[in-house]
Amino acid sequence: MRPEDLLHPAPGGLYCPVGDFFIDPTRAVPRALITHGHSDHARAGHGHVLATRETLDLMAIRYGENFAGGTQAIAYGESVEIAGVRVTAHPAGHVLGSAQFALSWRGCTIVASGDYKDAYDPTCVTFEPVRCHVFISEATFGLPVFRHPLAAAETAKLMNSLHVFPERAHIVGAYSLGKAQRVMALLRAAGHDAPIYIHGALEKISAYYQQRGIPLGDLRPVKTAPKAEFAGAVVIAPPTSITDIWSRKFPEPVAAFASGWMRVRARARQRGIELPLVISDHADWDGLTGAITATGCAEVWVTHGAEDALVHWAMTRQLRAKPLHMVGYGEEEEAAPPPPPEAAP
Repeated sequence: MRPEDLLHPAPGGLYCPVGDFFIDPTRAVPRALITHGHSDHARAGHGHVLATRETLDLMAIRYGENFAGGTQAIAYGESVEIAGVRVTAHPAGHVLGSAQFALSWRGCTIVASGDYKDAYDPTCVTFEPVRCHVFISEATFGLPVFRHPLAAAETAKLMNSLHVFPERAHIVGAYSLGKAQRVMALLRAAGHDAPIYIHGALEKISAYYQQRGIPLGDLRPVKTAPKAEFAGAVVIAPPTSITDIWSRKFPEPVAAFASGWMRVRARARQRGIELPLVISDHADWDGLTGAITATGCAEVWVTHGAEDALVHWAMTRQLRAKPLHMVGYGEEEEAAPPPPPEAAP
């Protein structure tokens, strides 16, 4: 059989015709497997959603309890049968609850990894390479120039700035789901035990992380804190907030942004970022190529990002490879998610 008989691109996303389900579909479908809770992968309105417990909970927080017609939780290492296709969830290391899905049918195994990283992250389970015939990889940072530094080293830059500028608030732009909580955990690991002030968009998600046993320390809403408390404090907010009117309430703010894109100095300058922090929840070039190698796959499909470079690398390693030219994936929108549409029947 051809792998494409088991899984292939379709207008709504990656489609499994045997099991009649989609993986991270870009529009409402009757049955969806969701790899993680970011809005470019997890959309509301599906008839039935299979995902980890954490991803389902995070979708409910972001879209409302009725974000889908029905849901089913799957744990890491657990398998379910869908019309003869065995689906197994494995850690992706991207954010809390993120999963890879291994699809096995008639002797062929395809792993759809969603977004992933192999770097250590105290807020989620570490990426697990899964042996397979076909590995489907993202390529957000799929160029050799992208080699992320250690997150602890970037956190040390923030700690040093707090020491040098004790009178200034440090506003760190970080995506609301995953990156913000990782920055909090990294600061705690670096010895920062002062209160961390958070934008309202982070409150419910951060509280959920703590409910799941991930310690983030003393978090305080910006909206209820006296202005005098912000001097020398860390404030974490969605990236869209750090340079708008919202930020003017803080004393001489230092604008920081935690993202793999801060490796590109032009991006930092365009955003008016004074303290770029190269902290990414996506694998860098070495992480991508290392993950592919570790799967032992014979074929690589690349979903989004710098597809051509990763395909070329795979082919130089005698692997079959192709770009899937998927659309609708990439950096998560930081605006509030839209109201959930009616669930599909």
